[in-house]
Amino acid sequence: MSLFSLHVKYIVLALFLLSISAVQASPQESSPYAELESVGNKLFSRISSSQQEIKKFPEYMRVIIEEELMPSIDYKYAAYKILGKHLSKTSKEQRAAFVASIRHNLIRTYATALTQYKNQQVIFEPEKPTNGKRIVAVSTKIVDGNRPDIDIVFKMRQNKKTKQWKAFDMVVEGISLLSSKQAELNGRITKQGIEQVTLELASLSK
Repeated sequence: MSLFSLHVKYIVLALFLLSISAVQASPQESSPYAELESVGNKLFSRISSSQQEIKKFPEYMRVIIEEELMPSIDYKYAAYKILGKHLSKTSKEQRAAFVASIRHNLIRTYATALTQYKNQQVIFEPEKPTNGKRIVAVSTKIVDGNRPDIDIVFKMRQNKKTKQWKAFDMVVEGISLLSSKQAELNGRITKQGIEQVTLELASLSK
């Protein structure tokens, strides 16, 4: 079994962390490093304080995700990256439906991830200059007692117009989750067509 499989529970937790890198500061103050840490700490605090509600109403996790996390994810860019060579072969309507299905799929994935959070320590990479780059990799580490640490690199992209930083990929122990999803879905799109794959993704997200 691969190291990736051995740490699957913590990779699910790490998937949740992927969503916390939106920039809330003004453009001139924006920094993917500072915002990853500050927004992440805020979200973890809300999860901890909402445990009773979550235990009583498990669906409340999706409410938290919808309100706090989805504005922080560049799911459209990620969906287009997943489509890859198929992007130019799809209509505007097909692309919109696929992006929506990816968004709903992420909400379900993050709901699962939230159940794994048990106050593990998260160490964020210190601030560094971005030197004008629009795509920046930020390293983090999940520390969980006697288990091996999990090294994660978040790939974040800054929007040209809004100057907002959002995460679009995560590399866990050297494995890109975006590339893995792209490899999984590209073959299915080739065989089944984008509309069928979109429907399957949507059904899994219910």
